[in-house]
Amino acid sequence: MPAFIVIAVAAYLLGSIPTGYLVARAKGIDIRAVGSGNIGAANVFRILGRPAGILVLVVDGLKGFTACSWLADFVVQPFAMAPDKIECLKIVAGICAVLGHNFTCWLKFRGGKGIATSAGVYFALAPLAAGIALGTWIVVFALSRYVSVASIAAAVALPTAVWLTKDSRFLGIVTTALGLLAIFKHRGNIQRLLNGTERRLGQKSATPEATK
Repeated sequence: MPAFIVIAVAAYLLGSIPTGYLVARAKGIDIRAVGSGNIGAANVFRILGRPAGILVLVVDGLKGFTACSWLADFVVQPFAMAPDKIECLKIVAGICAVLGHNFTCWLKFRGGKGIATSAGVYFALAPLAAGIALGTWIVVFALSRYVSVASIAAAVALPTAVWLTKDSRFLGIVTTALGLLAIFKHRGNIQRLLNGTERRLGQKSATPEATK
């Protein structure tokens, strides 16, 4: 139990680092007040351009990967744990990292949508399923040019792939729950898609202004 408490708190705090907010703030912009208002890589890409967007995407992904691999391995060392318990510990680390990103305590529990962080988690826990989800994202994005549509498709593909490729009911249940959470976090995008106002990547938006 102490190991699970430590990893839950540590992974949440790691995931809660608001990368997009910090990168935009360094340029004098409150990313929450421009574009979609989201602190994730897609909004940063639209507002600040490709280098900033890629930086946020990579760092947000590394938060999830680090929580499930290096951080979990570090926490396990002082404890004698069976392999199945270690797997559960890593899954808990992934859950908490995604929750930290989506509901960061540093921004009044307003965060991102968890797609990049979830990808990092699953490249550590289930790389084949993560690769299938990534392939789905790429294909759907290439066809639609909508980041939101590609992300929702990946949120469906990932749990499906986990159920088919991993012999772990716990991981399957957790992945399904995280997929549903990701879709719920895209509810604003879904509404804009229905209204015909969702922007494709590369479509220009209003010029951002620095908030004081």
